[in-house]
Amino acid sequence: MDQVFLARFQFAVTTIYHFFFVPLSIGLVFMVALMETMYVMKKKEIYKKMAKFWGHLFLINFAVGVVTGIIQEFQFGMNWSDYSRFVGDVFGAPLAIEALLAFFMESTFIGIWIFGWDRLPKKVHLASIWLVSIGTMLSGFWILTANAFMQHPVGFALKNGRAEMNDFLSLIKNGQLWVEFPHVITGALCTGAFFVAGISAYNLLKKRHIEFYKRSMKLAIIIGLIGSLGTALSGHGQAQYLVKTQPMKMAAAEAIWKDTPDPAPWSAFAIIDSAKKENKFEVNIPYALSFLSYSKFEGDLKGMETLQKEYSQKYDAKIGDGTNYIPPVKTTYWSFRLMIGFGMAMILLSIIGIYLWKKDRLDRSKMFLKLLLPAISFPFLANTFGWIMTEVGRQPWTIFGLMTTADSVSPNVSAGSVLFSIIMYVLIFTVLAIIMVYLMIREIKKGPAAHQNNSNVTIDPFSKVGV
Repeated sequence: MDQVFLARFQFAVTTIYHFFFVPLSIGLVFMVALMETMYVMKKKEIYKKMAKFWGHLFLINFAVGVVTGIIQEFQFGMNWSDYSRFVGDVFGAPLAIEALLAFFMESTFIGIWIFGWDRLPKKVHLASIWLVSIGTMLSGFWILTANAFMQHPVGFALKNGRAEMNDFLSLIKNGQLWVEFPHVITGALCTGAFFVAGISAYNLLKKRHIEFYKRSMKLAIIIGLIGSLGTALSGHGQAQYLVKTQPMKMAAAEAIWKDTPDPAPWSAFAIIDSAKKENKFEVNIPYALSFLSYSKFEGDLKGMETLQKEYSQKYDAKIGDGTNYIPPVKTTYWSFRLMIGFGMAMILLSIIGIYLWKKDRLDRSKMFLKLLLPAISFPFLANTFGWIMTEVGRQPWTIFGLMTTADSVSPNVSAGSVLFSIIMYVLIFTVLAIIMVYLMIREIKKGPAAHQNNSNVTIDPFSKVGV
């Protein structure tokens, strides 16, 4: 295993692990803000209990997520120093704004929310949790601004072999950002919703705090349906943008080796032979790919063989003759389908949940409640496979059209050093995961009763007093 592979593997491990926490924080705090809004408007104590209980789980997740996020930025200097030198003047600006504006906004108002129960006017206290929610979304916005530049670089000029930002507004107006951001946020709403729904389902099966968890479940399935439908619609827009800006990624995601006919069929299943550059077996849905790409049942797409020739003519002089511009096809193809599959499952479960709610059978349908337990993992899996498709499908580029992954790694870091750091990170992540699962399970077992009349709060998750 060489240094480039190990550096990429480490970045994949730490990114996927960190991204378990990010969408859960965004989605869960949004739901907590809705719960407290209902408490302020309806003046029913049960909504206050809901906000406190689910808010405590949010705090545990947020604290662990912060630790994993620090490692992400550390890696840029450790394993990707050439990348950092090349793009630091562009990449650094949105990351700095995220830390100085969004993260400090979240942290400040989290503190006010924790200690402000029964001390601040209700509406002021409510405003604090909404500002936390807005802060988490702004944090995502600035991180995605940086990522969007990697997918579709804009607002820069090349000077002395480095990319220097010359138009900050172009970064913000980047079309890639505005198809990524709603997709990530709606995916985060799904993550928070199915987390609440799954835990509520478990407790309803155990006949614990029926009214509390029924109300939590109702809110969760509404947000789950809105989030899952929003993710599907925004994903459709993102696919159409890919056809224009990263056609090779789209071709790999559909395992299109040669140019498609017009109209183009969508490949639901394929046995891919990357060595021979062909699909041995396919199950296709007629017209579907044309609609996915152009919102109409006509239009063709270029295949990877055609795009390889075009990319060679355009980029070989810059990065070297004979470069293979085709990304890992099997990984890109199947991660795309797994993302879609879990997304469709969430839409179906949300619709079933709405139906059962309207029939007043939400807490009595054991089969549905049992299905919601593994469904907690669905948004996490969909988010993970979505990021794998996004990042692997861009290879061999770190910054599309500007810098390859091979040219981005730190030149003086040995493969052994990277391997050692991978082992250490995995050990740290394992310990953090054990601690988080322990704390979550402990709080869930304590239930909402532990938070009913508690105004004296603590931010120590190991204490016996909760929010």
